[in-house]
Amino acid sequence: MAKAGNRRLLWILGGMAALVLGGCTLAFLAAVALFTLRDSGGVTAAPPPQAIPVVVTPRPLPTPVPPPVVQPPLQGMDYETAALVSIYEQVNPSVVNVTVLGHSGLTFPDGSTPEGLGPEDFLPISSGSGFVWDTQGHIVTNNHVVEGAEEVQVTFSDGTVAIAEVIGTDVDSDLAVLRIDPEGYNLVPVRLGRLEDVRVGMRVAAIGNPFGLAGTLTSGIVSALGRSIPARDRFSIPDSIQTDAAINPGNSGGPLLNERGEVIGVNAQIRSEVRSNSGVGFAIPVTIVERVVPALIEQGYYEHSYIGVSGGTLSPICADDLGVPKELRGAVIAEVLPNTPASRAGLRGGSEPSGTHYPSICPDMRGGDVIVAINDYPVTKFDDLLVYLQRYTSPGDTVTLTVWRDGEQVLIDVVLAARPTSIER
Repeated sequence: MAKAGNRRLLWILGGMAALVLGGCTLAFLAAVALFTLRDSGGVTAAPPPQAIPVVVTPRPLPTPVPPPVVQPPLQGMDYETAALVSIYEQVNPSVVNVTVLGHSGLTFPDGSTPEGLGPEDFLPISSGSGFVWDTQGHIVTNNHVVEGAEEVQVTFSDGTVAIAEVIGTDVDSDLAVLRIDPEGYNLVPVRLGRLEDVRVGMRVAAIGNPFGLAGTLTSGIVSALGRSIPARDRFSIPDSIQTDAAINPGNSGGPLLNERGEVIGVNAQIRSEVRSNSGVGFAIPVTIVERVVPALIEQGYYEHSYIGVSGGTLSPICADDLGVPKELRGAVIAEVLPNTPASRAGLRGGSEPSGTHYPSICPDMRGGDVIVAINDYPVTKFDDLLVYLQRYTSPGDTVTLTVWRDGEQVLIDVVLAARPTSIER
């Protein structure tokens, strides 16, 4: 009986193993087929743009981050207080006061100079904040804090002072990197967080030097995500974080931090009528910081991807004027600039008056392509295009745009260029 039972058990286990092996074999064959189909598509030369059926796969949502388990800290301290104390103790040693020095140029009305001070002496002329990036002496701040600086003074939380040189700047992301001689200094680099983990309503903190008051901590929440804030010319900084944490002159260049004390942004701008906190501050997102800063350290500059179109988000109210379905979502191209990747790829801007009654909402010209995806990444608003270019591409990359044109979807390959210093029109 025991032998019969053993044979029956072996027979059952053998059948299960065959099923598992068969499933693995089918999965392997399916994977090979998919790889072969995908690979064979990349071997042949790309045909000119043509109308083809396109299925845009929705971008999967990020895996939700479980909320932290909040437990009252010891000694009767509430959780929020404990979190802010922890952030400050961790990060304040990494935050510096950045003071721009310039030639005094001071003279009395009679042409003489103040006693003991020559016109070539360096004096403070403006200040901001920054933070330690690594132990090699690199410090991150805003470009607008050190733009045109002759010499920069860096003051640490322990009172030590160093003179730094500006080794890299990027006006389009408003970031700059300074470097000091690290010997003898206690450099505490920051830790970077993930923008994917940031949610509206999350607690955040800012540490900086508002009005020159060193080591100041302010706190608040993430008020909004995905803001576009002004940069040079007609460009913008996408994906920016809006916060109600108090941001004032002097906070520029300092870190915006999550509850774990990780940098999620660099404080850069405020929206205010009186140049002080009004509860609307903006930080350059960590997704841009972690791409730009290493390039500034390595080569002193950063090149942003550039297509060369202007436009806006397509709203249903514009559909009839533009001759497109009301259900269509995407970035409508109003203008294709000359001698740009877009013009070379054959993208189309508006070509005839739309006759719209809503010029502040809808394009005044119709006939422009509507971008609905970039490399299968859905584009439902114009900022989606800017975010993808900023996060995932570099000059020289080829991207595939899915555009709505003349009632059909068309795939168009575009070879990206570096963003020019000025726009040709």
